[in-house]
Amino acid sequence: MNPNTQALHELGQSLWLDNITRRLLDDGTLATYIADLSVTGLTSNPTIFEHAIGQGDDYDSAIARLARERHSTIEQIFFALAINDLRRAADLLRPAFDASEGVDGWVSLEVSPLLADDADATIAAAAQLHATAARDNLFIKIPGTAAGLTAIEASIFAGIPVNVTLLFSREQYLAAVDAYMRGIERRIDAGLDPKVASVASLFISRWDVAANKEVPTDLQNRLGIAIAGRTYRAYRELLASDRWQALAKAGARPQRLLWASTGTKDPAAPDTLYIEALAAPDTINTMPEKTLHAFADHGQVGEPMAVDGGDADTVLQAFAHVGVDADALAARLQHEGAESFSTSWQALLTQIEDKRAAVAEPAQ
Repeated sequence: MNPNTQALHELGQSLWLDNITRRLLDDGTLATYIADLSVTGLTSNPTIFEHAIGQGDDYDSAIARLARERHSTIEQIFFALAINDLRRAADLLRPAFDASEGVDGWVSLEVSPLLADDADATIAAAAQLHATAARDNLFIKIPGTAAGLTAIEASIFAGIPVNVTLLFSREQYLAAVDAYMRGIERRIDAGLDPKVASVASLFISRWDVAANKEVPTDLQNRLGIAIAGRTYRAYRELLASDRWQALAKAGARPQRLLWASTGTKDPAAPDTLYIEALAAPDTINTMPEKTLHAFADHGQVGEPMAVDGGDADTVLQAFAHVGVDADALAARLQHEGAESFSTSWQALLTQIEDKRAAVAEPAQ
C-alpha cells in the first residue's frame, strides 16, 4: 500500500476517485487503485461521462447494441451505459462497503442536470435510477439547489442514499444537512430505519479559479481552503449538536462532508495543495486521477484541519477587505456549476446521438 495515501486513510479520511471510464474497469486500473492507493469510493458527474464516452471507441459496441433497441432514447442509452459502469465499480468497492459497515465503498450517479430546478421530477428520477442500478452502495447525486433540497429530503425519507452535489459554502452545506436530517426525522416518526447514507460535496478549487484574478498575490489559492475550514467547523459543531445527537441515538449515521473539485487548477500552485490542506478525520476527498498520482508520489500528511476552522475567518475577512463578497460568489458558483453540468449533459447526449448514428446497424 502506498504510504502517502495510507497516511490519509489512517488519519480517518476516505480517498475517492473523481473519475470513471470503461477502460479503468476493463484494464484493472480501478482495482489497482483500490488495492494499492487506498481508494475506497468513486464519484462521477456529467462532465466526467462526457469525456469518457466522447473520447475513443470504448463505448461504441454498447451504443450499437442499445441503438438496436428502438425504444431507447438517447438519455436512456446514457443511463444504461453509466449504470453498467457504476455497477461494476460498486462491485469492486463492495468489500470496502462491507468492511466499513456502509460508511465507505460508494459510487455516485447523478440525475439529469436539466432537473436542477424541478423537485418533483428529481424525486422521481432519483427513485427510478436507484431502483434500476440495484446496488446498495450507490449514491444518487442531487444538487443542493432550492428545488434539490426538497428532493433530498423526500429521497432520504424514501430510503435512497444521496450525494448532495454543487455545494459551495457553509450556508449551502447547512441547508443540505438540514434537508438530510428532516428526511431522517420523518423516517423515525414513521417507524422506519434511520440508517440512510448521505454525503455533502463541497466544491473547493472553483473558488480560487473565480477569485485569483481579482485579488493580490498573497491571497491567491487561499479562498477555497478558507471556505472549507469554515464549513468543517460547522460540520463538527453540527455533529455535537443536540439535534444530531438525538438522531444518532436513534441509530442514524452522519451525513459525511466530502471535499470535491480538489485538483489544483493554478499551474503555479502545488499539485497536492488541496489534498494536504484538507486532510481531516471523518471526511472524504474525491480527487482526479492526476491528483491521486501526484499525492501518492510526493504528497505529505501534516497536522489535520483545525476543528475550529483555524485561520478561516481571518482569511475570509482579508478577502472581504479587497472586495470579494463570499455569499454572492457562492450563489454565482452554484448557478454556474449547474449550468456547466447542463452544458456537459447536452454535449454528452449529442456525442451519444452521433455515435449511435455512426455505429447503429441498419434495421432488417
